Amino acid sequence: MDGASAFIASAPAESPAAPKAAVTGTLYGVGMGPGDPDYLTVRAVRVLERAHHLVHFCKAGKRGNARTIADAVVRDAAREWPLPYPYTTELHPEDPTYVTALAAFYDEAAVRLAEVLGAGRDVAILSEGDPFFYGSFMHLWRRLKDRFPVEVVPGVTGMSGCWTRANTPITWGDDVLTVLPATLPHATLVARLSATDAAVVMKLGRHLPKVRAALTEAGLIGRAVYVERGTMAGETVTLLAEKPDDQAPYFSMVLVPGEGRRP
Repeated sequence: MDGASAFIASAPAESPAAPKAAVTGTLYGVGMGPGDPDYLTVRAVRVLERAHHLVHFCKAGKRGNARTIADAVVRDAAREWPLPYPYTTELHPEDPTYVTALAAFYDEAAVRLAEVLGAGRDVAILSEGDPFFYGSFMHLWRRLKDRFPVEVVPGVTGMSGCWTRANTPITWGDDVLTVLPATLPHATLVARLSATDAAVVMKLGRHLPKVRAALTEAGLIGRAVYVERGTMAGETVTLLAEKPDDQAPYFSMVLVPGEGRRP
C-alpha cells in the first residue's frame, strides 16, 4: 500500500447520520466602475454572467446607472431586480423622515435578499464605482454579512475615472488627499479644504454654489476642475472658475489637484 492509499484508508469514515451544512447563496457586491463599461474588471464580468439575480439601486421608475453599465455584459430582464429608493434628493439626508424611510428600506431589502440567499441563489448587488466607497451596498452588507458568504468585487472609483479623464494627476510626492461630500456645511468645507494638499468634492448637485464659495474662501478656486459624467456619454471637463452656471447633476465632482514634490 502506497502512502496516499494508507492516508485514505486511515481516514475516519463519515457517519451516514452526520448532518450536512446548509448550502446558501453568495452575496456579491460588484464594483461597476465609473461609467464606461470598458473599466469593468474581469472578475466583475464573471460574477455578472453567472449570478442568479442582478440587484441595482435606482430612482422609482428608472433604471440605476450601475445596471445600465451592465448592459455591455448582460441583457437579461429575468435576472434584473431593481431596488427603488423611497427618497433620493427630495429630503436632506439628516431629515428624520429620510433617515427612518431609508432604514426601513434597507431592512426590508435585506429580508427579501435573505430569503433568496437562504434558498441557495447567488445575488449580485451592482454598485457604481467601488462597493465600499460611499456605496449603498454597504448598508445591505452590514445587515447580511454575518449570515451569508460575501464577496466584494472592487471597482474603479468615480473619482479615479474623473481625474483620469481630466488628465489631471491628483497627488504628487507627499500630498495628502481629502475626499469631501458636498453635503457638509460651508464652514466645514472651508476648514477641510484649507488643511489639505489635494481634494475631491463629491455629491455636488444643488450644493455646487456652496462648494464654489468654499473653494474661493480657501484660496483654491484657481486649481479646481469640474468634471461631469466622467467616462460616460455627455462627459464635461472644465475649470470650475470658467463654468458659467451652478447646475450640477449627481454624477459630477470637483477635483483640486495637489502641487507636491516633483523630482
